[in-house]
Amino acid sequence: MTTKGPSRKHIIISMSSENIMKFIKNSSLHVANINKSLRNVKSEVPVDFIWSDPLGIMVVTNKVALQLDLQIIEHYVKNTDDINFLHVEVSWLPQYKSYLKIIGIPYFPHDNSQDHLTSSDIENIIKQNQIFNNIVLTSKPQVIKVSLKSDMSIIWIDIWDVQSRSKAKSLINQCFNVGRYIATIREANMNPSIPQCKNCWKWGHAMFSCRIQGSKYIKYNSLHKSENHCQFGWYYKANKKTNPLYLKTKKDKPCPHTFKCSNCQGNHQADSNLCLFWKHRFNHE
Repeated sequence: MTTKGPSRKHIIISMSSENIMKFIKNSSLHVANINKSLRNVKSEVPVDFIWSDPLGIMVVTNKVALQLDLQIIEHYVKNTDDINFLHVEVSWLPQYKSYLKIIGIPYFPHDNSQDHLTSSDIENIIKQNQIFNNIVLTSKPQVIKVSLKSDMSIIWIDIWDVQSRSKAKSLINQCFNVGRYIATIREANMNPSIPQCKNCWKWGHAMFSCRIQGSKYIKYNSLHKSENHCQFGWYYKANKKTNPLYLKTKKDKPCPHTFKCSNCQGNHQADSNLCLFWKHRFNHE
């Protein structure tokens, strides 16, 4: 899958709301002046029109602009009368993310070794393989087991792409060697992971479909919102029946609770990557 967004013919210019109002009043004049500047350098990229956006303005060109074209447009906008150039930021052409997965590589690729495949291993493999030339990852690869009892892995990779998905298309169904194994690249969904509820902190459903009454504390699984823990948590209240006397914990002090994960009961909070449920949060169907 590839994310949707502005066309590659759109140039995004972030500016303050005050600058937007001043600039958009003379849109037709700005289009004519920008096109004149582009023609002076024999550019073949004319500007069609300009429209406003909540975060700035969008300059729409007839063709995909080159870096020189972007520099000319940036120079014109920042030197326009009545515009505070300190509050203007010209973004380069919009980029898109494509989502892919690599299959066919064992989770423990080295014989007689308990060292499993890591994100760094995958990054090194990608750097060394010619089919990934001109491919840039948007984030670290994610390596997981196909299932708890499987010895094979799935590697999720997100890459920077263009609107036509040409980079993703050049990789899909390609095969390459990883040691003595043959890996294959497949398409993937945008969000292959199982959601974690931010209300009860259980895996498998989103917050809007949570069925419990109230909320739970992320660190200790107690029945109140995390931000209200110092008000409702028993550790924050004095207890006169204990010996020695237990004094009230001050609000500016760190929470004295020990961790207790609501999923695996481990010594970590519910969204920790130490949790077994977190490690296997992806849907592999």
